[in-house]
Amino acid sequence: MSVPPGSTIGIIGGGQLGRMLSMAAAQLGYKCHIYAPDETPPAVEVAAAFTRGAFDDAEALARFAAQVDVVTYEFENIPTHALTAITATAALHPSVRSLEIAQDRLNEKEFVLSLGGRPAPFASVDSRDDLDTALDQLGAPAILKTRRLGYDGKGQARIDAPAGTDAAWEAIKGASSVLEGFVTFDAEFSILLCRGSGGELAIWDAPRNVHANGILDRSIVPAGSALAPAIAKAEGLARRIADAIGHVGMLAIEFFAVGGEAVFNEMAPRVHNSGHWTIEGAATSQFENHIRAICGLPLGATDLEAARVEMTNLIGSDVEAWPALLAERGAHLHLYGKKHPRPGRKMGHVTRLSGRAD
Repeated sequence: MSVPPGSTIGIIGGGQLGRMLSMAAAQLGYKCHIYAPDETPPAVEVAAAFTRGAFDDAEALARFAAQVDVVTYEFENIPTHALTAITATAALHPSVRSLEIAQDRLNEKEFVLSLGGRPAPFASVDSRDDLDTALDQLGAPAILKTRRLGYDGKGQARIDAPAGTDAAWEAIKGASSVLEGFVTFDAEFSILLCRGSGGELAIWDAPRNVHANGILDRSIVPAGSALAPAIAKAEGLARRIADAIGHVGMLAIEFFAVGGEAVFNEMAPRVHNSGHWTIEGAATSQFENHIRAICGLPLGATDLEAARVEMTNLIGSDVEAWPALLAERGAHLHLYGKKHPRPGRKMGHVTRLSGRAD
């Protein structure tokens, strides 16, 4: 059953992703109601309504859901037990099932293995002794990641040699974790997929991603012919994942290209930073197709709008270059309305298109 234009979409989370979702929804005639704990989150500036509340407040979430026609979310670190209060009142897309898998790195990797995917070598770590055993098994270098709540390089520590084990354990504060064997890769890329309620799929050209200090720096499309074999295998796995969980909405999955193989890194059941280029670079953006999917509308085309598209994040003080970026021909500047450009904080992005699409 479709949710017609004029209805209200509830978005849990008020950051830049919620902001861009709200802008895409408005273009299709929808109103957005933001739910977030922050006093003045960036998404509120472009939304029709705002409820301030904690992500684990089931009663507040239920009251919020009663005021909207469908609910989605812009990030995955939301307590799933609190979301059950929403499902009794309004449709929630993507589902709690998608969150349950993506929130826990161990569950995520085991789920991918069950579908024939190939994650990096890993071992579960619940104690300091477990970490020693896992390091003996996988060797160094390796990366220790908390099972939950890590993003943009947070909640993880690299172990270059056994002597660094104590420091890594202290860095994650002894949280239940996963130790990942280090992957020597040719490139990083992501699969951007949107699945409708009837199982229909929209898939964009895979961007090649470049990270700096654990944060996405640039996404480049096309990724290059050398990555084609790995991208084809990754896309097949992404389709299987989306179908297996009955996913509705955007699903972004990050991979390492190793030779012609695709090594799974992590998934996000939402719109994703590596898909920001689609706003100007594709016929339909990831944000618009997510709105279409959760409202039961036909999905839009994903064809490239230029021969080459490159998105660059503006991190911290990078945003101070906004006058020059506005003056640059062919550059599309997006600022997120954040007031304090702290180091490591995503303040905006710029997308550059070059050449004519075939």
